Amino acid sequence: MSILSIVPKLPMRDKLITIRYYTALGFSSIGALEWPHYLMLKKGHLEVHFFRHDTLDVHTNDGQLYFRVKEIEAFYQKIQTIGIKVHPNGALQTHPWGQKEFSLLDPDHNLLTFGESMADPSG
Repeated sequence: MSILSIVPKLPMRDKLITIRYYTALGFSSIGALEWPHYLMLKKGHLEVHFFRHDTLDVHTNDGQLYFRVKEIEAFYQKIQTIGIKVHPNGALQTHPWGQKEFSLLDPDHNLLTFGESMADPSG
């Protein structure tokens, strides 16, 4: 067996709200959209899947993704320009471990952290 990739699966309460949010981040839908309880999104070679969770308590959701990115400052500015709220404790900053990072909470409070290595300019 060879593992070709890993695809995270996160909870969502409302498929259309999730699609709108992640489309604003540059993702697009893949697969059949008629599945009411499942969603697959793609950006470049990355995929994120979502499963419907009707009883999800957003205040206890621990879903998290960490994205390694390039040109984080430009992306951060774009996020602010299009009106996506940055996590209250997640403003863009450089950390002692050498990553420049910021964080968002999606509509279901999945934590999305974006980071760029400051030690390696190629990210």
